[in-house]
Formats: sequence, C-alpha cells, structure tokens
Amino acid sequence: MASFYQLDFEQPVREIEKQIAAAERGQPAGDDLPAPALGGVENPGAADPAKLESLRAERLKLLAKLYEQLSPWDTVRVARHPERPQSADYIALMCREFTELHGDRRFGDDPAIITGFARLGAHKVLMVGHQKGRDTQQKLACHFGCAHPEGYRKALAKMLLAEKFGVPIVTLVDTPGAYPGLGAEERGQAEAIAVNLREMSRLKVPIVSVVIGEGGSGGALGIAVADKVAMMQHAWYSVISPEGCAAILWKQANETTNVAAAKALRLTARDNMKLGIVDAIIPEPPGAAHRDPAGAAQALSDWVTAHLDELKGKDTSELLDNRYERFRRLGEFEESQDQPETAEATA
Repeated sequence: MASFYQLDFEQPVREIEKQIAAAERGQPAGDDLPAPALGGVENPGAADPAKLESLRAERLKLLAKLYEQLSPWDTVRVARHPERPQSADYIALMCREFTELHGDRRFGDDPAIITGFARLGAHKVLMVGHQKGRDTQQKLACHFGCAHPEGYRKALAKMLLAEKFGVPIVTLVDTPGAYPGLGAEERGQAEAIAVNLREMSRLKVPIVSVVIGEGGSGGALGIAVADKVAMMQHAWYSVISPEGCAAILWKQANETTNVAAAKALRLTARDNMKLGIVDAIIPEPPGAAHRDPAGAAQALSDWVTAHLDELKGKDTSELLDNRYERFRRLGEFEESQDQPETAEATA
C-alpha cells in the first residue's frame, strides 16, 4: 500500500501486517526487536508457519469485515486509491493482442481515454476506458482521468468502427468527471458528450460497461450508455463528486461536508443497484482491488464475458429496444395523492 495514502479505518489491518512481517523474519512484533548481529547483519530466527497462517487468516477476516461496512465517503477514498487498477491495468490482465488506437481525426489524441481492439476470452472486442495515469507525468498528461472532447470523439469514432465490423464494445469507467477547462469548453465538451449518448444508444452491437473506480457525472456517462452496466464493489457512481456537491450545498468542501454529501448522493454500488442504475455489482477481493489486481481482473473478466455471450445471441432490434428502455426507466417514480376519507369510511 502506498505510504502517502493511508486509510484511517485500515489501522487495525496495518498492525496485523506488522506482526506478519515480523513473524516472517522470525522476530517478535513491535519495537522490541533483537539487536543485529556483529557487522550489522541481522540473524533472523525461523518463521513459525502456524503463527503466520493464523495471522494471515485473521488479516483476511478483518479486511472482509472492514470493507463490508464502508461508509459512502470511505468508498470514495478507496475508489481513489493510487494503487487501484486502472483501465490499462485491467486490459493488460484480461485481454490478449490489445492494439491501441489513437486520435479523433478532428483535433488530436486524448490520453485520458484509451481505445483499442483486443481478444477477451472467446470474444473479439473494442476496449474503451478512462485512464488516470500512475506517476506525476502520466497524471498530468491524462488530466487525472478527466477527458477532453477529443477523448469522447475518439471513443465514438472507434465505437463506430467496431459497429462496422460487428465487434462488441466493452467500456471501463473511471473518472471524477469531464475536464472543465476553457479549451475543452471551446472545443465543445458538452456537445461531444451529448453526441456520444445519442450515438451509443443506436449502435447495433452489444455494449457492456463497468464502473471500475470513479463514475462522475456526464464524464462517466459519455462512455457508459450500454446494454448492461455494472459496478465494481468499491466504486462510486453519481451525478457529481462529493466535493462538488458539498461546495454547492454548503459553500465549502471539508471533511464534514464531504462525508454528508457522499451519504446524501447515494453513490455506492449498493445504492446504485437498489435504484436500478446498474444491473450488477462485481465483487472485489478482500481489502479491495488494489490489494489483488489479478483477482479483481478475473472477476471483471468473468462478468463481462458472461454477458457478452448473452447479448450476442439477441436480435439487433431487440438489443436496441432493450437498451432504450433501460435508460428511459432511470429516474421513474410514482406519485400518489391521499384520498379524502368518505363518511362511510369514517363511520
């Protein structure tokens, strides 16, 4: 885990991990470690397999318990963990023969969105995903996962290419929102996202979308109009980030208002599932995806391939009708009025 990004609720886990590290060296846990041998070389004892197994089992049990009861704000923090797998990581772990495609043929290439054809299981697919970057240079180049209009136009151009060849589309959503800068607005940020929403609803190939980390506003929805939409267990998906909501409602974003906003937005995977915004929650390994990227990628791959198998068997008209109806249902509600009591009812 990155030392500069500590999750306070994980403090009990870190204590157990210290004990595991000490046990692996055959040393007692804590600060009272034996002095190194002459010449400054440590002389560790033999590790106790039974003790190690017990500590590791205790660690997994504690991780499962802690991550089962995450608050909405802690969920946001986990989704932003710097070691959490990003789109490029999942593509590398899940896919074979990935060939990246660049540029929107109108302005340039946006590294905040990666696109390319690949093999996923038994399927040939087009992969589209947000990319945040790892080191400082990559993060600046990718604008921390906030795509410009050329990124959304690149995604749509490649989707139309996939439609031409009858290739299904898989999108991985991980963005706090579309880039809000002046240049992006001048080049038609809102129009690019709106066109993507319209055109993705019409594409005559199966589309599967998964929110793997952050799902912020139109920036997320710009590549998430799909036949099946899922969320990783510790991802979030909302009309606005907690900080943005807090700044609007309380005129300041701090720990208190961010916590309140995250709770009010109902942005967790469980909340989105209850509201019918997503179709499934993909479980993550104990302690979230950043602790076991390969395990998270396997769960993601299994879910995607299973639904591609299902969707590829559907007629095109049925596919488009179901996709349209799926998004028309979002936000539906019924409003009832209390009927005045009659004399007979009160008698």
